[in-house]
Amino acid sequence: MNLKKTLGALVAIILEEAGRNPDFKERIEAVLQPPASRLESGPKPRGGGPEQREHRKGGRRAPATLDPIDLVKEGEPALRARLADLDLERLLDVVAQYGMDPGKLVMKWKDRDRVIDRIVEVASARATKGDSFRKE
Repeated sequence: MNLKKTLGALVAIILEEAGRNPDFKERIEAVLQPPASRLESGPKPRGGGPEQREHRKGGRRAPATLDPIDLVKEGEPALRARLADLDLERLLDVVAQYGMDPGKLVMKWKDRDRVIDRIVEVASARATKGDSFRKE
């Protein structure tokens, strides 16, 4: 039997059984639902809660809630104060969005103060980059 005939026979058997067995038909329809509607009606992701993060395609992080380079221009204490209000996940969002971890080490850190120090260090360096060439 060739592939075309084999698949045709398989589909015919499935259609016949779905016509006789409503439970089987429902299971087939559930499998064939588009992915978006399957997410709406399917089981909810674990580890949720009121502050559950939106899952993004490809494991990408959520957008950063602030721009550290603009804030450091107001002064390092202003930046540190704003960063202190963020939890570790939001700090890591900032690190990811602004490319502050080329060696992929900061994303593994669990100490908020250490991550804040890194953000301040990189933001300060980027905000003053090229200052020696600017005329005063």
